[in-house]
Amino acid sequence: MSDIQGRSQDEDDDLLFADEDAPDPSSATSGPIAAPWKLLIVDDDPEVHAITRVVLNDVTFDGRRLQFLSAHSGGEARAILKDHPDIAAVLLDVVMETEDAGLRLVHHIREGLGNRRVRIILRTGQPGQAPERQVIVSYDINDYKAKSELTAQKLFTTTVAALRSYQHIDAIERNRQGLEAIVDAAGTLFEQRCMDRFAVGVVERVAALLPRAAGAFLCAVPDGRFREAVVLCGTGVFAEATGRPVGAVLPDAACADIAAALARGRSLHRDDHSVALFQTQSPGPGALFIAGHGGLPEVERRLVEIFCSRMSVGFDNVSLYEQLRLAQIATVHALGKLAEYKDEVTGEHVRRIGRWATAIARELQAQGSVGGDADDRFCELIGLASMLHDVGKVAIPDQILRKPGKLDPEEIIQMREHAAIGGRILRDASGPVGGRSYLSMGAEIAESHHEKFDGTGYPHGLAGDAIPLSGRIVAVADVYDALLHRRPYKEAWELAAVVDLIRAESGRHFDPRVVDAFVAVLERGGPEA
Repeated sequence: MSDIQGRSQDEDDDLLFADEDAPDPSSATSGPIAAPWKLLIVDDDPEVHAITRVVLNDVTFDGRRLQFLSAHSGGEARAILKDHPDIAAVLLDVVMETEDAGLRLVHHIREGLGNRRVRIILRTGQPGQAPERQVIVSYDINDYKAKSELTAQKLFTTTVAALRSYQHIDAIERNRQGLEAIVDAAGTLFEQRCMDRFAVGVVERVAALLPRAAGAFLCAVPDGRFREAVVLCGTGVFAEATGRPVGAVLPDAACADIAAALARGRSLHRDDHSVALFQTQSPGPGALFIAGHGGLPEVERRLVEIFCSRMSVGFDNVSLYEQLRLAQIATVHALGKLAEYKDEVTGEHVRRIGRWATAIARELQAQGSVGGDADDRFCELIGLASMLHDVGKVAIPDQILRKPGKLDPEEIIQMREHAAIGGRILRDASGPVGGRSYLSMGAEIAESHHEKFDGTGYPHGLAGDAIPLSGRIVAVADVYDALLHRRPYKEAWELAAVVDLIRAESGRHFDPRVVDAFVAVLERGGPEA
């Protein structure tokens, strides 16, 4: 290469490229050209920018070329660094608008921006202005070069070394961030109890973990039957694929890759997509399909493998919870049918109670009048649990249940026993498992829905907030529906008379907050069918 010499206004600030037989920089390339490495040149001499671009213009490293950004002062450099947080290396002059402008910029990059990844190569035409030993010790820079010693080969070597260092640091940082995201995702997603929500959470986390991916979707493959695989949730280019068969979303070659990965029990990576597996027990192995140009880098492949390994546990947890929930729902319906068999008015009555209880609970949640007691879980459970409020009637003799007239005092005592009996039946059925469930809340409701807010109810004479919220809600719904419909011992009341009674009993029989929520639901037309 012939001599190339760039001169600034100050003769001492020359950037000199000496004679040498430099190898062709393109020999460092390998693989396809991807997104370029960003190189920021910060120097107040325009010729330095021009010469640097000439020398490094054809350089590629790890299949990626260079993208040059130029700043002629520390102020310009700050603006560029703010807009381009992914700059790999900075070739930085010391003396620009001030004698220490470059050193001030180093401090801004490391401390102000908190950017520890970018590699900073200090270049100076006046070494005496910023002595190398002092600068290396005092500032977080990665190389120090006098412009007079920077031959074309040395500039190439220094730049490639900086890019390699940045690549390693960036990989470590992305690994760290990815692992943090996986740990955070595990903590959040493991709380999910619904497969649909879990699937949405998984693909959202994958999208955040792999921002360069074009899209991803999660599918479940029951017992290895790939032909029955359906997209549980998709993102990016697969955002509209939810609920569709996988075969209708992907070309045959991509479908074959999913089937091959499932058959081998190992993830599979291609140039334009990846298939990662969830090794689950039930309902069968799940597959995560990720689309993207150029395939996933090695770092991201490892992160996806770790993510899928962790999420497999969550997948199984949600599946087991779904099975438990369905089993509990079946139990509730069976017990409800038992009560219905004993009392012909129970069937539609309990279904209406379920709708009213849910609507009142949601209204209390919206109003915030009972604090966090009416949370999402409470509102999810109360509708079905309330259908068990009269299950204790299975122990009441038919002649009392179906008596057309009023009950005598002895019969009233027997009838009132159904509350305590129902509580015991459901509490035994719910077993020793902790936490709220349809059966445990059903026991709570069965035992407390005849308590009164002023303490004059039964079976325990509880008052105020000592009565479970579920029982206070069902008390209003039960009285409303019982009065509004005909029973063997009475005719149906007019709606206005029923509402007047419930308002009058606010603070005595009923919790005033529950009455307010009931009235609000009624004024909107009642609960949804």
